[in-house]
Amino acid sequence: MNKINFYHSLFFFNLCIFLSAFEFLRDKSLLILSLFLILSLGISHGALDHIKGKKLLKIFNSKSTITFYFLYILVGLGIILLWLLFPKIILLAFLIIASFHFGKEDSEFINYKPNQEIIYFFKGSLVITAPLLFHKTETIEIFNYLNFDVSQNLLISDNFLYLFIIISFFANLFISFNKKMDIKSLLIMDFVSVLLINYFLSPILAFTVYFCFLHSIRHSFKLSNELNKKDFIKGLKEFIMKAMPLTILTGFMFLISLFFLNNYYFLDNAISKVIFIGLASLTFPHILLEYLIEKNE
Repeated sequence: MNKINFYHSLFFFNLCIFLSAFEFLRDKSLLILSLFLILSLGISHGALDHIKGKKLLKIFNSKSTITFYFLYILVGLGIILLWLLFPKIILLAFLIIASFHFGKEDSEFINYKPNQEIIYFFKGSLVITAPLLFHKTETIEIFNYLNFDVSQNLLISDNFLYLFIIISFFANLFISFNKKMDIKSLLIMDFVSVLLINYFLSPILAFTVYFCFLHSIRHSFKLSNELNKKDFIKGLKEFIMKAMPLTILTGFMFLISLFFLNNYYFLDNAISKVIFIGLASLTFPHILLEYLIEKNE
């Protein structure tokens, strides 16, 4: 798997260089394309949670799959409701949890170590801090769409953001400490790639490229390997077939949400809400499920 992940990082690095070369992409959010990629490639990596749910039920000696589905959906809907009531608190919690989630899952193949949550948080925080540093105005505008005004917050000062990015770099080195050079170069490639796309591309497009082509694909490769440890290609095909139904269903629900939101907001605003509030409603139960499995295995 390390070899596969290395070539994947190399592919992502070259993709970022390729996309950065096109000047017309630098001022374009390409929201429709971003939404399409997130609804297809992006959310698919969490589309096997129902299988993981069966694993959790087995741990707790329960056979009630209906109870799992009900609780999973309830958590997701609860996050949407809480976001509407307390947007600042939930968005802040989402950014913190997402940073940890990105840092952990993007480097989990190296051998995940518990009690290093802060290290994974700093590693993954690059996805949040880089757009704020390179495209502060556009990123603040996205936060405003989500009812969170950060324009006067000292945490988005350039000095603070530079500090966070430096810490993120050292977090990558810490995670790869005592590992082979290919592992170190893999994480450094990922770090440079994320910086590169956030420097040259608009915030939402940069996030989409990262989320779909690095984060989602890497986690999908991990799940494919778990499905078939002897034949990765067969495992990947099995993953695609098993992930497709829930991916399509989730994408359909996102589009219905967009249809209703577009009656009250401009399209750009509506898409931003669907992407980030929708991802939050999926991320919280997804992370909670993985946490419960890890703590009880």
